[in-house]
Amino acid sequence: MKKILFAASECVPFIKTGGLADVVGTLPKFFNSKECDVRVIVPNYMCIDEKWKKKMTYVNHFYMDLNWRRQYVGLLEMKYQGVTYYFIDNEYYFGGPMPYSNVRYDIEKFAFFSRAVLSALPILDFKPDIIHCHDWQTGLIPVYLKDSFAYGEFYRGIKSIMTIHNLKFQGVWDVPTIKDIAGLSEYYFTTDKLRDYDDANILKGGIVYADKITTVSKTYAEEIKTPFYGEGLDGLMSARSGDLVGIVNGIDYNIYNPSKDEMIPYNFNTLNFRKEKAKNKLALQRELGLTEDENKMMIGMVGRLTDQKGLDLVACVLDELCHDNVQFVVLGTGEERYENMFRHFDWKYEKDFSANICYDDALSHKIYAACDAFLMPSLFEPCGLSQLMSLRYGTLPIVRETGGLKDTVIPYNEFENTGTGFSFANYNAHEMMGTIRYAETIYYQNKKNWNLMVARAMKQDYSWKASAKQYEDLYDELA
Repeated sequence: MKKILFAASECVPFIKTGGLADVVGTLPKFFNSKECDVRVIVPNYMCIDEKWKKKMTYVNHFYMDLNWRRQYVGLLEMKYQGVTYYFIDNEYYFGGPMPYSNVRYDIEKFAFFSRAVLSALPILDFKPDIIHCHDWQTGLIPVYLKDSFAYGEFYRGIKSIMTIHNLKFQGVWDVPTIKDIAGLSEYYFTTDKLRDYDDANILKGGIVYADKITTVSKTYAEEIKTPFYGEGLDGLMSARSGDLVGIVNGIDYNIYNPSKDEMIPYNFNTLNFRKEKAKNKLALQRELGLTEDENKMMIGMVGRLTDQKGLDLVACVLDELCHDNVQFVVLGTGEERYENMFRHFDWKYEKDFSANICYDDALSHKIYAACDAFLMPSLFEPCGLSQLMSLRYGTLPIVRETGGLKDTVIPYNEFENTGTGFSFANYNAHEMMGTIRYAETIYYQNKKNWNLMVARAMKQDYSWKASAKQYEDLYDELA
């Protein structure tokens, strides 16, 4: 049996700021338990809800050197839904109301976490074949495995995988500070290792020293070899392309299941969605104070309100689109200018536009279930989860062809009657608007083909089982 340890900075249901937490908390449940013993280790943040803390049990504690610093490391354990979770405890590093703060403090926090993970393994009596590291916060683990932990008998043979969820975030600070924090010698701070121009880059170290590198879609794995998407590391990604694998994320089909979802008023499936999905639309229109019309096309948007999500394109043409025979429902928080923009359109087109500037899990499920289309025109999107959820609920995605969006949404072909959504290639507001209006035309003038596309979308398999199988194959290859 292969032993795998997931190391990450966040994990559902304990702590979440983004999609990373969903991956780390959900994927381990879908491995074949007869072949893989997959465990997870995360920080024990003070801001984790008390209901989870009460279920953790104390394992042990020890003191560890972080260069010249001597720090306490507490170990706690908990089993949840068949998976063993470990928590690294240290109030100095993991106190506070949020898991992340400023970069300088986070770099020391996660350097401590990376060394503590490796130091804890003999005490936990768990020697993994592979440590699966997620994002820059765990980038020092592959480095330490080749440095101070390389000579210990216990650590011999342990491999590492570095998964990049978003290359934009890299853990960059000046060389003297990171050298002092990490306790690494001058040897590691050259341009072929951790040095990144004048600074040090923790993610770069993880990419250089990991045995395999994965990212969260095949297209994104190719994109990050180019200057536009590579965030300064495109040369390194090209150099390591032989060890780079793209595996699309999944979603938990037990949670996102329109036939059983308790958060939506009317359940539906591929056989009855023509009637039942429309009932969800009417219910949402009533809840949000919109014009109640089951035949009016409704377009949803759920997620962070930032430039990355293509909202500068939306800002260019939204007023024009609001004059079409459509309704818009927006849910999310983010940059103030976009929050205020959507509030303005809510005020201006109150019967056909609803801006919900908040995080509301139940409302997100209702939007996926009620809308006819889902707009996601991202500038870049390593994987994206919202389009997978909208496919599951028969809400046809309208996306830009980038990253995971390109890998998961098959563009509609009216001549062959194929596809699961609509897409456009260039980052251009009017190309996006043309694609939205093409979708409107199909919705209003060819409802039969629209419904056939909805049925195809709902039958797509982007569950975690498919992703887990690809990771198992990678583990086999590495172990």
